Amino acid sequence: MSDNMTSATPSTHAKPPINWLGASVLVSTPILALLILPTYAWFADFSTAAWVSFIVLSILNGMAITGGYHRLWAHRAYEAHWSLRIFYMLFGAMATQNSILVWASGHRTHHRHVDDVDHDPYSSKRGFWFSHIGWMLRKYESGKEDFRNAPDLLSDPIVMFQHKHYLAIVLAMNVGLPLLIGAMVGDVWGVLLLGGLFRLVYSHHTTFFINSLAHMWGSRPYTDENTARDNGFLALFTYGEGYHNYHHIFQYDYRNGIRWYQFDPTKWLILALSWVGITRNLKRCPEFAIEKAKLTMQFKQAESKLSLIAVGHAQLESWRAKLTQESEHFSQVMTDWSQLKEAWYGEKKRQLLQKWEEANFRNRFQEIEYRLKMQRKRLRLLTAQVTA
Repeated sequence: MSDNMTSATPSTHAKPPINWLGASVLVSTPILALLILPTYAWFADFSTAAWVSFIVLSILNGMAITGGYHRLWAHRAYEAHWSLRIFYMLFGAMATQNSILVWASGHRTHHRHVDDVDHDPYSSKRGFWFSHIGWMLRKYESGKEDFRNAPDLLSDPIVMFQHKHYLAIVLAMNVGLPLLIGAMVGDVWGVLLLGGLFRLVYSHHTTFFINSLAHMWGSRPYTDENTARDNGFLALFTYGEGYHNYHHIFQYDYRNGIRWYQFDPTKWLILALSWVGITRNLKRCPEFAIEKAKLTMQFKQAESKLSLIAVGHAQLESWRAKLTQESEHFSQVMTDWSQLKEAWYGEKKRQLLQKWEEANFRNRFQEIEYRLKMQRKRLRLLTAQVTA
């Protein structure tokens, strides 16, 4: 993770060329939604089935992005059965946020260069508009595709199939599927408008809020080394992605909301599917590392508050002494933990050596058993020859 940049503008000031395909989709869809949806609702109204299609398809889109594009492919926070990966591939394409390869590779770049205005594709240091949508409207150098950070994705057949046939899959999922659902429920236009157009706009901007608002609004309980914030309100609309401060320091954890009461349906889905073998090898950050990060931030906050207290305050020296004492205790705990971990690794090595020795003895016993078996065969043959 790179250090935060002090400048809020990139090193080059020339405006890059417009990304006409991205701009046409991102600008036209909300305008069409604002114009067509109220008009249709006034003259025809929307059926219950159309609203249900909006809700269900929005959830499927959102979970495909958060569970698939983000936590599975971008961060490798767990492994998934091919059937789930195909589901993510199809409904992720329906969200129309680019292919898995482009999305995940760009997101890895974001984590590596977070807040760097020259290299972070959607740095919040360049303002709300840029980080929310502006970075996709022009062909910025910071958003240039570079798949050298994604060799695993380049060798993934599902990822590459989607990348190769992305436009066809997008059209099939955004037009074909709503048409099919609309025909089945008897409300083609209603489903196309709510389950198609409105769902697409909603899916876009709730996801985009993580790049923008989640780097500007909320708390930083785990790290202040970047702009990412924890925001429980945003988590409600982004299937748990709002706990962004945690995510930026522990990006390989399959969870974003780590407490039971934190709303993270993506985490619940991944965990539930692990019970039936569809997901596996779920990665979790050790609790000790989480507590260490939180304590580090608490020390920083305490030091910051003490620095604001006027010199000569009656309790200032006492508070400083207590903070120093707590800091020394924290350092001692960290030292003890490091020593314990070294001892644990040593024990693991000893156990591995012991297992190897046990395996060696087991192989030798098997060899002896085999030799005895062969000897018995030879004795039977010899006995047969003698009695013949």
